[in-house]
Amino acid sequence: MIYRNWQGIEIPALGFGTYELNNDDAAKMVTEAAKIGYRHFDTAQMYHNEEGVGHGLKASGLARDDYFLTTKVWYDKFQSGDLQTSVVESLRKLDLDHVDLLLLHWPTDEVPLAETLAALNEVKNLGMTRLIGISNFPTALIEKAVAQSAIPLTVNQVEYHPYLDQSKVLESLRSHDMLLTAYCPIARGTVLHDPVLKEIGAKYGKSGIQVTLRWLMQQDSVMAIPKSGSPKNAAANFNIFDFELSDADMAAINELSKPDGRLIDPSFAPKWDEAA
Repeated sequence: MIYRNWQGIEIPALGFGTYELNNDDAAKMVTEAAKIGYRHFDTAQMYHNEEGVGHGLKASGLARDDYFLTTKVWYDKFQSGDLQTSVVESLRKLDLDHVDLLLLHWPTDEVPLAETLAALNEVKNLGMTRLIGISNFPTALIEKAVAQSAIPLTVNQVEYHPYLDQSKVLESLRSHDMLLTAYCPIARGTVLHDPVLKEIGAKYGKSGIQVTLRWLMQQDSVMAIPKSGSPKNAAANFNIFDFELSDADMAAINELSKPDGRLIDPSFAPKWDEAA
């Protein structure tokens, strides 16, 4: 397992995502993922499965200090008062007294960012989360958020895979001692059939998906949270710690990015950074 260290807190760099898993499937897959070896789990208020994730963690038998859990506040709860109340509700569903990381799920213009960050800071000061951060923030908003948060931000969770150049975001995060968590890290499975990734994988006896996840793990300050509804696939995704990509492999994968590589771009998305 590879860990990222943030101010003395170790975070498993490879986590298990639960987007689009209902409560029953989330409970089952979180328990299975824990058996496989995952110790980092990711959910969100908008996924409507926090209760299932909580059940899965309880069923896993893992001690509370043995796993790292992230959840995210949806942007309709960004007003002060609403945010704090929503986190209390998330903790009730998870059946926990705190999460390890709490993120603002998407930026919005509807509530002043300073107000939202003050509420997020308060939740941290109340002990409901160990760390705080953001998600889907482009570089201009990263700078704004860092400047307006009294407590250092830990993570920006963004779409990141071989077809989407996130070098500008990554450079900004590194300059602020922040980490990038990659969601949609295998580009909805597209990487499995990519000829470049397949050719690289053939050298190591690995799939294009495993090569992609290894590529992410070998980047400084990067974590990833692939989701799977299949124990077999979840196990394959975790089986990436017994090989290392060469510099040439890494460079070849970096060349796969393209201008239209973004897959997640809802109507409420911010103005994204242009590809480098």
